[in-house]
Amino acid sequence: MLAEVSEWFWQERLWFPEGLGWADLEDRDGRVYAKGRDLWAALPIALVFLIIRQIFERTVATPLASLLGVKETVRLKVPHNPSLESYYCKVTKNPTQSSVASLCKQTGYSERQVQRWFRRRRNQDRPSLLKKFREASWRFTFYLLAFIAGLASLIDKPWLYDTKEMWQGFPVLTLLPSQYWYYMIELGFYSSLLFSVASDVKRKDFKEQIVHHVATILLISFSWCVNYIRAGTLIMLVHDSSDYLLESAKMFNYAGWRNACNYIFIVFAAVFIVTRLIFFPFWIIYCTWVYPVTIYPPFFGYYFFNGLLMVLQCLHIFWAVLIIRIAIRFLTNNEKVDDDRSDKDETDESEEEEEAEDKKHPKKNGPMQNGHTVHNNNHGKTE
Repeated sequence: MLAEVSEWFWQERLWFPEGLGWADLEDRDGRVYAKGRDLWAALPIALVFLIIRQIFERTVATPLASLLGVKETVRLKVPHNPSLESYYCKVTKNPTQSSVASLCKQTGYSERQVQRWFRRRRNQDRPSLLKKFREASWRFTFYLLAFIAGLASLIDKPWLYDTKEMWQGFPVLTLLPSQYWYYMIELGFYSSLLFSVASDVKRKDFKEQIVHHVATILLISFSWCVNYIRAGTLIMLVHDSSDYLLESAKMFNYAGWRNACNYIFIVFAAVFIVTRLIFFPFWIIYCTWVYPVTIYPPFFGYYFFNGLLMVLQCLHIFWAVLIIRIAIRFLTNNEKVDDDRSDKDETDESEEEEEAEDKKHPKKNGPMQNGHTVHNNNHGKTE
């Protein structure tokens, strides 16, 4: 059964123009071509990335955070309450007003105390500032090095300057060592992001990030198998060209360097818009969608590849809207750059007054709220 599915999936008419097939990609005369089995190398590379990341975050990112003034977020611990904890874990983290009233009866807490308990409990689950900084540092380091390496491997290639050159001789295109490592390292990195998604900082665009990672992995894998490697290297370079700027802006933001964060973000926004909304659709997608049909009749692989590019472009538009909205707020109102995807700590400016009121008028037969001063944990940082 599996053999039949595999035979159907890899049939040549799906992945190649008419008259071409897998035999054209067999190594011969000292020329080496990309093969699907090469992609297995990305799995150990992904595991190596996960190990390197742990070492990097402990030995490089943490000392750097201390040097820049980033500190662990201090949060108040909630008193243990089985009823509230059970409701928090099994029902919802944000109880309705009627649910709060019901919980008050179960616990003997006042309404304010129940609301405060849930607010602090939600804050406990949020990632600390240091965790966010370490993650941003790791991604900044990779994206910057990947962009430099990708640019170095493409700087002397004609298809960097004339995108039509990526189809010259297709699909019989010799694999270069620089292309092999560029592909394997990028595929390994995005695979490692998918493996670590459960422990990474979760943002409001979590689902979009998952779609992006999966689409990127499919795009890299497919373009490798059918020798769309020249197009693939250009796509990876375009994406790496702006990502390191965003991660560096996050790092400065977590460190409280407001001006550095703001101006780097504006540069990032400009680069993102030029590369993702202009160059990517009007040069790269144009050259993968329009130009190939002047050489070969359309085939399934042609539609599949361009379909993945359109998924990425939809995500680019989604993120561009968020970026432009943030940039406009900063440029027009001089507000601090703040990521709309952020999941910030919750605070209540009147909480200290509430606690004082609770002390003066404690609920009869109910437990007293602890008398700690409420610290404002809302640092207003972006993700």
